[in-house]
Amino acid sequence: MYSQQIRGVNHTFPTLIEVLAKASPPRSGDELAGCAAESDRERAAAQWVLADIPLTDFLNDVPIPYEEDEITRPIIDGHDAAAFEPVSHLTVGGLRDWLLDTAARDDGDTELSALAPGLTPEMVAAVSKLMRNQDLIAVSHAVAHTSAFRTTIGLPGRLSTRLQPNHPTDDPRGVAAAVLDGLLLGCGDAVIGVNPVSDSPPRHTADLLHLLDEIRERYRIPTRSRCAECSSSEPTTPMRETPSTRPSTSPRCAPTWPRQVWERRPCCTAGYGIGRSTCVVPTWDVFPPHSIH
Repeated sequence: MYSQQIRGVNHTFPTLIEVLAKASPPRSGDELAGCAAESDRERAAAQWVLADIPLTDFLNDVPIPYEEDEITRPIIDGHDAAAFEPVSHLTVGGLRDWLLDTAARDDGDTELSALAPGLTPEMVAAVSKLMRNQDLIAVSHAVAHTSAFRTTIGLPGRLSTRLQPNHPTDDPRGVAAAVLDGLLLGCGDAVIGVNPVSDSPPRHTADLLHLLDEIRERYRIPTRSRCAECSSSEPTTPMRETPSTRPSTSPRCAPTWPRQVWERRPCCTAGYGIGRSTCVVPTWDVFPPHSIH
């Protein structure tokens, strides 16, 4: 049981999961699921509580029981205790301060990279809830992380974008038109991915995938094409850069984060009340050179 009093009102949170959910920024999905904070005051109380929680609590009291979850088990079994040691005495709030301090040092890249195997996704999600956008950018900017598949992403001064040509009825012609519109705007260099909006049969989903792949192949666009329903087939580790890959030329920097965010890991920042989703390694980048002005 966790609690925090603000202006005479005592806010209680029965579990660590509820603390994480209530400490999240306002999201319509969390509100619909009934796990969001009911007020800004309750959200501030949850963040206050979260800041004082020791990092070791995330190892001793995992949000989803080890015996019941196939994602929790490899996370706990693969946790690097030696990498975790430098911050093992810290709270979530203390980790935030440590990250910002380390990112400002010349050797910040090395230290942050060394720490990554020691952090669980829940730890990363927790500390992100206490950080402003500027904080997240400052820490992520200190870590250089590139990956490649057809093209390369993560290079300094570059930004990759996803083109998501969804259509209200999954009409292939509408999807194709949205792809063309996005490409003309210079989008889709990271991935062209569609999310079917209906309970379509597998054949219909396959038709959309073939459509996207045909466009990519016909115009030799070095990007990726995918369907959300087929994300389980995504590779989970970055591939080596090949001679066919080329760097992005967009003059902005795509922030990176410690390793957990770039692998197939539970996406904890969305709040636990909705369920645990998965983040996938971005292994793609920019197709024909273009600039953003």
